[in-house]
Amino acid sequence: MEVTGDRDGLREACEAARAEGQTVGFVPTMGALHAGHRSLIARAREECGLVAVSIFVNPLQFGPSEDLASYPRDPDRDVALLERAGVDVAFTPSADEMYPSGRPEVTVDPGPIGERLEGGSRPGHFRGVCTVVAKLFGLVGPSRAYFGEKDAQQLAVVRRMVTDLDLPVEVVPCPTARERDGLAVSSRNARLSPDERQAAPCLYESLARAAWLVEGGERDVGVLKAEMAKRVGMEPLARLDYVAVVDEDTFEEVDRLRGRSRALIAAHIGSTRLIDNVPLRPGGVSENPPRD
Repeated sequence: MEVTGDRDGLREACEAARAEGQTVGFVPTMGALHAGHRSLIARAREECGLVAVSIFVNPLQFGPSEDLASYPRDPDRDVALLERAGVDVAFTPSADEMYPSGRPEVTVDPGPIGERLEGGSRPGHFRGVCTVVAKLFGLVGPSRAYFGEKDAQQLAVVRRMVTDLDLPVEVVPCPTARERDGLAVSSRNARLSPDERQAAPCLYESLARAAWLVEGGERDVGVLKAEMAKRVGMEPLARLDYVAVVDEDTFEEVDRLRGRSRALIAAHIGSTRLIDNVPLRPGGVSENPPRD
């Protein structure tokens, strides 16, 4: 595996692979790699000739109240994991390499999708995401880029950016990786105390309840949101940030289910903020049965 922190090194490796007729698969990450990242890499490995993974903790997507310095980092472990996973190129740039002139003056506006929900709770977050992802896409070039559905709003923002800016990238969504009790796999889970970890599946349980109700015929989003909030409210260690149901294509909130939708939730478990989501399929079978 080639490990490079140099932008030209990443660009040249991807160009060489395409010159040989290979499809380039790209997985952008911020490190602290876990089973969710491994599933994205495995999908890319199955479908592409060359697999590149970036590890970069992007300062642009952290707000003033978010501690960039405390974000988990273990580069040696991450690089070893990538090598075992069969990755061809690991891109591990410094902030100076990604932003050689300092904080960029030109950034990518995520539009209305980036202003609500996570964007409302974390102002400027999606502008930072779009800016770094656009830069990475520019380095990697024509490719298939793999993103987890766990960060559903991020996925929607990146897809819209690719479409609106005519970027030569196919965005490939991949299912959320979960622990056995339903908790979505996340690097933030490591911050949970034992009691908080036991409480954290309440997010998934609230979403599963909504999906089950939809399977049974419920279409009123007010009812679904109330049920989700109720389940989280039963957990003493949880503090709800928001619940929402959105149209899966536009990511606009809806008041009644009429097509493909997605339920989303954000909550603090202790001091750790977690997010999760599940698809809602009116007329279909729930992928997320409620748990006892």
